[in-house]
Amino acid sequence: MKKWIMAVLLISLVLLITACGENSDQTSQDQSEENQSGKTFTIGVIPAQTEGAMDNAMNKLQSLLNEKLNREVNIEVYPDYNGVVEAMNYDKIDMAYLGPLTYVIAHEKSGAKAIITQLIDGEPFYHSYIITHSDHPWNSLDEMLQNPEEVAFAFGDPNSTSGSLIPSIELEQRGVYQSMEKNQFKSVRYTGSHDASALAVQNKQVDAAAIDSAIFHQLVESGKINDKQLRVIWESDKIFQYPWAVHKNTDQETIKKLQEAFLSIEDQEILDAFGATGFTKASNDDYKNIRQAALKQGIIEE
Repeated sequence: MKKWIMAVLLISLVLLITACGENSDQTSQDQSEENQSGKTFTIGVIPAQTEGAMDNAMNKLQSLLNEKLNREVNIEVYPDYNGVVEAMNYDKIDMAYLGPLTYVIAHEKSGAKAIITQLIDGEPFYHSYIITHSDHPWNSLDEMLQNPEEVAFAFGDPNSTSGSLIPSIELEQRGVYQSMEKNQFKSVRYTGSHDASALAVQNKQVDAAAIDSAIFHQLVESGKINDKQLRVIWESDKIFQYPWAVHKNTDQETIKKLQEAFLSIEDQEILDAFGATGFTKASNDDYKNIRQAALKQGIIEE
């Protein structure tokens, strides 16, 4: 009888300890979820256009993500591309909107992971353009480069894919450009953003400039630039679109919520801010060719 009583007591004790453990685990999980939902999710955005032009759209996007993630979201437009890369590198942001080249740099430095990109007319691609003022006689890049010493040329941001990397490779292959210091142009400068490049050409501050094709067309459609005063004289091959990338430690549940949120966006002001017609999923593999270009130019190393 005593043995039977002792067995019952032992089983009861085991069940009690197990229950306490399960409650402890559940409490820990609940606290973890509560802490995660209570922490602000921060997003850094490159200056695809001037900061003022993006403010209202970013406020709308921020509100949408607040709701979808069920936590506070803060979006900040950085003054330059490198600032976003460094913010990700030093764990100051959880997510970033980057150009393809900037993403490759961020992936190399901090393990950033591409999860979403934008669509233009249903396609996740864009081009690098070189544009000139319509007052110039050039109808092609070949014609412009017959006398490069007469051309004041502009790139966008130094870390821009379409505004710097891809056109600089093209100009290098044509033998007129090696660097900002070594080139055959009358002058070379950086404007800092795509809309600034377009306006610099339109206002005849420079003779030609490199620009993102999607942003160029969006600026025309919005009336911010006059396409009758501008002419496209060169177009690159297809470039995979700008990614939204998360910090390497981002959990899969958050990634899923972010992807679902972006895929649901229909607000035209948000879409227009990125020259987009929608969004689709993306991965690191989509940017292999940009990585190869960055390696070729010595921007990153193996």
